[in-house]
Amino acid sequence: MTSVDDNAAKGRGELRTPLQRTRTQPTTATPTALETSGAPGAPHRWLALAIVMTAAFMDLVDVTIVNIAIPSIQRTAHASFSQIQWITAGYALAFAAGLITGGRLGDIHGRKRIFLIGVGGFTLASALCGFAANPEMLVAARILQGGMAAMMVPQVLSIVHATFPAHERGKVFGLFGAIVGLGAVSGPLLGALLTEWNILGLEWRPIFLINLPVGVAALLLGRRYISESKAPHALKLDLVGVALVTLGLLMLLYPLTRGRELGWPLWGYASMAGAFVVFGALVAYERRKAARDGSPLIELSLFRVKSFAAGIAVQTVFGVALGIFFLVWTLYMQVGLGWTPLHAGLTGVPFSIAVSVAAGLSVQKLVPRFGRKVLQAGALLMGLGVLLYIWESDRYGLAIASWQMVLPLVVMGVGMGLIVAPLTDAVLSEVPREHAGSASGLINTVQQMGNALGLGLVSVVFFGVVDDRLTSARVGPAFVNAFQHALFWVAAVMAVMFLLMSALPKRPAQHVEGGGADLEGGGADLEGGGAQEPLPARTKEEGALVH
Repeated sequence: MTSVDDNAAKGRGELRTPLQRTRTQPTTATPTALETSGAPGAPHRWLALAIVMTAAFMDLVDVTIVNIAIPSIQRTAHASFSQIQWITAGYALAFAAGLITGGRLGDIHGRKRIFLIGVGGFTLASALCGFAANPEMLVAARILQGGMAAMMVPQVLSIVHATFPAHERGKVFGLFGAIVGLGAVSGPLLGALLTEWNILGLEWRPIFLINLPVGVAALLLGRRYISESKAPHALKLDLVGVALVTLGLLMLLYPLTRGRELGWPLWGYASMAGAFVVFGALVAYERRKAARDGSPLIELSLFRVKSFAAGIAVQTVFGVALGIFFLVWTLYMQVGLGWTPLHAGLTGVPFSIAVSVAAGLSVQKLVPRFGRKVLQAGALLMGLGVLLYIWESDRYGLAIASWQMVLPLVVMGVGMGLIVAPLTDAVLSEVPREHAGSASGLINTVQQMGNALGLGLVSVVFFGVVDDRLTSARVGPAFVNAFQHALFWVAAVMAVMFLLMSALPKRPAQHVEGGGADLEGGGADLEGGGAQEPLPARTKEEGALVH
């Protein structure tokens, strides 16, 4: 579960929501009549809101729904372990690589147009996933689905800003937060039910096919009721930057996921080393592009801000931890313990509720009073929850029950909630206002990339300790042992994250003059380059659910 699409949330194991996964470009005013082609009347704009919310909900659920069905996919489609990783990591990688470009396409060509293209492509990709004839086709369709989500999701809040007057947006964001929360909780349960019901003998396929009627309805209604809007001064595309980022990540991730099966060949090490050469070329190119036209994919000057550089590192390692945890957790419960998808889905409900409650408290009560210490406490709590889980898994073995997992899951969920809601605000609080859009887009992108990297590392930290030739009697103990081994890695990542947080501002919610926040609420997270005013601070809390 991106999230919370990003992305896991997103499923994909991600903890990123559509609210968190959307970003702004600096602007001085709400979209004007010059940007929009016909502001809709009251009934129509609420219909438009329902349409974009439905699309965002579809993305969020699709991310969280997949994880729970992974063992069924592996069993019935005869997918290898590396293919299982790519079903989730491929989506995360495509989503991350396309986020900023997707938002800028909306600014340039019209948010409604790009949104509808994204919805159509997402629906088509869902059909390809549902009717995939083999694991290779499923992986390719998931990559396409992630790319289409990167076109669809950044437009959602851009359309909201262009459609609703300022005095109505508080109500809109409150409703949006409720929808996000519903998606975070319902995704795993819906996936479990659809998989367990085995509708028409289709096994896992309905988790993708359910998107078809929703997507078609969103397309037909969106064409009629959503108003077109564009940014008055949209940034140019940086397709070379996107290509270099994607190439570098593929050169790093592909050998990680395939290396164990292929016996760690020499070309794999060469590819991973070459990835850093590509990243070096990316830095050099982005410097030249910034000097040439001022619209690079990555604004490198941002890394001179200590808190931002540390925050990017925090977001990356956070994504790595989540990418590892959610996939191995699913495999542990369904393959190791032999639980049904529904049993596993219900077991995760306390975790989702804990994240939601703690996210609200962190923004409303704790961060204004204790500042950075709240985020550090969250990292410590997540680490403690992971260690508790390891201890319980070791103590009870294959006999562990769902109720015995509640304590570590609630501790982890509270820790995660303390982090995900205020983290972006903390990272942006010392960023100059004119770079707030670039900074927020980069923050969300690197977490998705971290998530993809974490999913790639599963082959090392989990499958790397599982014997390739296990008898049926040894599968359970082997997966329990691998789960514990992977969780030690997650705990280590949380320790690194705690240390990196010491470089964040002590009072991240109180923005300095000229910081990356608007006075009303600061550092809004509108990923993709929409040129609209920042979101109110309350949306951080409302959007901080699991993706």
